Amino acid sequence: MSKVNNFALIVMVFSLGIFSTLAFKSKEPLNEEYDYLTANEKNTIDVFQKSVNSVVNVTNIKMVRSGWDYDIYGVRAGVGTGFVWDDLGHIVTNFHVVAGGDSFLISFLKDKNQYQAKIVGIQPHKDIAVLKLVKKPKKLYPITVGKSKNLLAGQKAIAIGNPFEMEHTVTQGIISALDRKIEGVSGIKIHGMIQTDASINPGNSGGPLLNSRGKLIGMNTQILSRSGGSSGVGFAVPVDPISRIVPQLIKHGKVIQPGLGISIPRNSRMEEGIEILAVASDGPAALAGLRGRRWDRHGRRVAGDIMLEINGTTIHSYDDVYNILERHQIGDVVEITAIQDGVKKKIKVKLSAIF
Repeated sequence: MSKVNNFALIVMVFSLGIFSTLAFKSKEPLNEEYDYLTANEKNTIDVFQKSVNSVVNVTNIKMVRSGWDYDIYGVRAGVGTGFVWDDLGHIVTNFHVVAGGDSFLISFLKDKNQYQAKIVGIQPHKDIAVLKLVKKPKKLYPITVGKSKNLLAGQKAIAIGNPFEMEHTVTQGIISALDRKIEGVSGIKIHGMIQTDASINPGNSGGPLLNSRGKLIGMNTQILSRSGGSSGVGFAVPVDPISRIVPQLIKHGKVIQPGLGISIPRNSRMEEGIEILAVASDGPAALAGLRGRRWDRHGRRVAGDIMLEINGTTIHSYDDVYNILERHQIGDVVEITAIQDGVKKKIKVKLSAIF
């Protein structure tokens, strides 16, 4: 075959290749700009498109009485974000998004309807709340739940929410740090928080923080800012405690967690340890021999035992006790170092369910 024929054959094959490619693409019309985007841009777009239908707007309605005619009517107390948890219509959001509300309205992407929802359960110490739709739309898109145990600082993070009521806004950044301790709305520090520089603003609360595979790794909760706007320091509740708490709220309406069966002050002023104010008569602490405040036989007030450590970890506050016990399971045995009648003792206590 001549060189000319060889060239003609190559041109023909190349032309057929182009034609076949164009013909294939014509079956899947895409925005022509997409082909020129970077891999990172394409990934962000793909994650957003995969997850956006799972993200909802949450409106908190509070009932108030008119000062003129004493009629009761609803006013909007605030707005936030949430995400669809399952096909049954459960919506997960922050506790502070729904706090103080009497009713709640949920809106979805490209749906002009608003759907009423009611509270199923709350866990203020983790800033988690679960709502359930009274009436569901025709189709629900539950979020894809991931894990937060093995997250790495520096990996990509994508937030979707409703900042300043601009619905279904996507922002992108990285995980800036892990295991932050941030004071929550209940006054108890939330341990293990994810820090991200993905832009988070008022209205983002309760929205999902996603990884590059579009899986839920956290729930956007708060920002550190002097101006009230995003300063690149946002925090999300990690998904692992969410995955543990939400099913309990759905099933029981509350969180069942291990406890000692004691009452201790929220704000201890003691230099060392924390005093036991009272013990449940049939609770694990009482059964182990720990005692709260009481009256002696002479009618004098006697201080309760002073707890110094739990499993070797020094405690100074209610916050310390809560976060240590929160890592345990019902039935675990912990060792309490306490001062009882002026003597330091080590007392083993088997944790039981506290409702």
